[in-house]
Amino acid sequence: MSRNRRLILSPPSRVWGLLSDGRRYGEWVSGTQQVLAADPHWPQVGARLRVRVGVGPVTLDDTCVVRICEPERRLELEAKADPFGAARIAMNLIPWGEHTLFLLEWHPLRGPGTRMHGLPVDYLVSIRNGMMLTKLARIAVREQRNAATPV
Repeated sequence: MSRNRRLILSPPSRVWGLLSDGRRYGEWVSGTQQVLAADPHWPQVGARLRVRVGVGPVTLDDTCVVRICEPERRLELEAKADPFGAARIAMNLIPWGEHTLFLLEWHPLRGPGTRMHGLPVDYLVSIRNGMMLTKLARIAVREQRNAATPV
């Protein structure tokens, strides 16, 4: 299992706003080349998000299914990327004063990832997820600042 934490200098409602807009995942989820489709009821339980992930010309289509949704607190997804199997992605938002402590866990559920699971794979996933949380934090802070600036 890979675990990452990040203090985001925006309230949970602002961070949740980003998580609850499936069309915006490509802005902050590392490796996402394109959001192909987001169910209109995203992120309710059972909703699906289809994305194309990859590096350069090497891509595959991935489907994320919402397994648990507690608005502004918790979102858990099952990411399915055949032929690589599936993984659990758990995101928890903890109010931290005016800010958000964001906890992210990644754990393989089935497929080859379960056999390769361990320190080297977890380390690489942790680096990727750390970059992802940095992007998410920058977007949330920028939008928080823009919302606070009078027009």
